[in-house]
Amino acid sequence: MPEIGVQSKNIVDEKNPAEGFEMMRRTGFTCCDFSLNARLTNNSLYRAEVNSFFDCSLQELEAYFQPHKDAAAAAGIRVNQMHMPYPVHVPGGPDELNAYLRTVVAPRSIQVCAFFDCHYIVVHGFKLAYYLGSEEAEWEQTENFLEYLAPVAKECGVTLCIENLYTALGSRLVEGPCCDVAKAVRRIDRMNEKYGAEILGFCFDTGHANLVGLDFEDFITTLGKRLKVLHMHDNDGMGDLHQIPFTFTRSRENLPSTDWEGFVKGMRNIQFDGVLSFETAPTLTAFPDSMKEDTLAFIAKIGKYFADEIEKK
Repeated sequence: MPEIGVQSKNIVDEKNPAEGFEMMRRTGFTCCDFSLNARLTNNSLYRAEVNSFFDCSLQELEAYFQPHKDAAAAAGIRVNQMHMPYPVHVPGGPDELNAYLRTVVAPRSIQVCAFFDCHYIVVHGFKLAYYLGSEEAEWEQTENFLEYLAPVAKECGVTLCIENLYTALGSRLVEGPCCDVAKAVRRIDRMNEKYGAEILGFCFDTGHANLVGLDFEDFITTLGKRLKVLHMHDNDGMGDLHQIPFTFTRSRENLPSTDWEGFVKGMRNIQFDGVLSFETAPTLTAFPDSMKEDTLAFIAKIGKYFADEIEKK
């Protein structure tokens, strides 16, 4: 049966990581999506602002994260996935910034992932289609980046997971990188065959899929075993809100905004046995802090519901 996981963001405090990991255990989680992207935020990167966190040596980073690794192990929480800082390429950004993201931040992130004995890290594809004129030209740039990272990923035993994204076009949200599942399958298979290892996998993001109207069941079923990790969250179909599943409806008859039925069918079709991982960190700041454990326990219970539904014949 699938395990249940949640982001470390807004749960695990840097000064006392043991408290956060223990809270995960108490509220019903066994796995963690470690929020490495919180160390270098997207808002900062889009302003071309970079801190010195990833300038540290690998030994220094391992020493910094050792208390987190020990605390997770003590609580019985497995770090099953991470998220690389994003964007890994800033469209129109300074050349030195994008070179730094490519040659320092990305390889270091993979090495930190391996330090946690974690085998999956999510990587955002480049959002360049409207700069370069086509999705194919956009993918060519992303593939070049992934090829650069492939040797270190293979050495570390880490799978890079591309994710279905959205992008803004005027006042509308439209399909972004990796929303064409047939292309994603071909690209994943081609790279893995080239390197003789699972260099590339997929992260299915339910919130992004809802924003651009993807067919959940078809997308997941087509991915099959290439689907390695999940970002599970909900929205109203208009904004990337990262809220609790079943929060939003399309009508007063309470039909869910997100196609959770299609999600379950797709997961059942591929006999998914990985981690049902929730990317719902903003929820934990929407509720009063005194309700954090109750909120987490509720999210975990929803995860258990999904796990039971997926296991049904």
